[in-house]
Amino acid sequence: MTYKETINYLFTSAPLFQNIGGGAYKEGLYNTLELDKHLGHPHQQYKTIHVAGTNGKGSCSHTLAAILQASGLKVGLFTSPHLVDFRERIRVDGEMISEQYVIDFVAEHRDFFEPLHPSFFELTTAMAFKYFAEQQVDVAVIEVGLGGRLDCTNIIMPEVCVITNISFDHVMFLGDTLAKIAGEKAGIIKPGVPVVIGEVVKETKPVFEQKSQEMNAPILFAEEEKEIIKHRFRKNGGIYYQTIKYGNLIGELGGYCQQKNANTILCAVSQLKEQGFHISESDVRTGFAHVCEMTGLMGRWQILRKEPKVVCDTGHNVGGFRWIARQLNNVHAPMRIVFGMVNDKDISGVLSMMPKHATYYFCQASVKRALPHEEIKQKAAAYGLKGKSYPTVAQAYKAALSDAQKEDFIYVGGSSFVVADLLSMKE
Repeated sequence: MTYKETINYLFTSAPLFQNIGGGAYKEGLYNTLELDKHLGHPHQQYKTIHVAGTNGKGSCSHTLAAILQASGLKVGLFTSPHLVDFRERIRVDGEMISEQYVIDFVAEHRDFFEPLHPSFFELTTAMAFKYFAEQQVDVAVIEVGLGGRLDCTNIIMPEVCVITNISFDHVMFLGDTLAKIAGEKAGIIKPGVPVVIGEVVKETKPVFEQKSQEMNAPILFAEEEKEIIKHRFRKNGGIYYQTIKYGNLIGELGGYCQQKNANTILCAVSQLKEQGFHISESDVRTGFAHVCEMTGLMGRWQILRKEPKVVCDTGHNVGGFRWIARQLNNVHAPMRIVFGMVNDKDISGVLSMMPKHATYYFCQASVKRALPHEEIKQKAAAYGLKGKSYPTVAQAYKAALSDAQKEDFIYVGGSSFVVADLLSMKE
């Protein structure tokens, strides 16, 4: 098979969550353990860092990987979902896995995994772990797919665990209270392994404290450390941080949420140093300032053009939009918003926070879970949000661009898949 044929095979033969949602979710680790045994337990051949949380885990994972790369280590990075190319999920020192490796992996192992009927994510995780072993990485940063306790990445024994925050998402799998969701995320906490908790609320803190006690795992609450003294947003993008241990940092990522992520990352770095990782102040500065270039990160308050200014962001739930909406409401320019969501998110919660003075271009991403554009427009009207609807992201974006003056501000988001369609557009 060619690479394209192989990817189509993976997308169609293994259930893909981004297309069908809950039907792709397989509870339990049986398939993962069988695949791991078949491949020779590859994740045991290198150190790992495990990152979970409702929001921010992608930014934290990529920045930690960049910092570790700057320290001279060979670093694997496993994240999801991808935006443009499947290979974004599996990287070594920022370079995507090769097309040939994906082809060969499927060809070599399909006779074993086809009778198992693994999910797309189970198969992708197995591929990543095997690839990192063959590439002889020193350490791999592993982002949880969904939840934690029963996520197929949870077979690793990491050096440090990170849980960024807890808010309502995937409630049909993880629970309908913050405490229940925290319990699922806390499932990554391992015996004796330090865990950094980025943010807590009164419902979640006791859950993490209890689990860490059960596991005899040292726990650090990043909000209590207050590693960042102050921060300010830079005119041309990014954030300037003044920190206690790492001096002055320039963060390439410029979303309002990144101040919380940055504090979590710096606390995680401190724990990694205690575990024997040699990370200098310079390494931290380099990782923060060049994370996109070093790891290929996209879609985090990403500035795509300047006149008119176009920004996209993959934030897709109420927790993420608390920050995005605040940032949008601080934009002092005529605003046009290209917006779509998928059918398992709290769209009412998100719409209630969106700026009412903007002109909207409601759209439908090219995945089966995408909400119909007409339905989004109808729901938005109840919150005073006005605009036209378009059947594709490309049509909505082109209409916004056509209508805009050079001093306007265009935001594209609401779903990772809206951003994926935007970034996949051919000019």
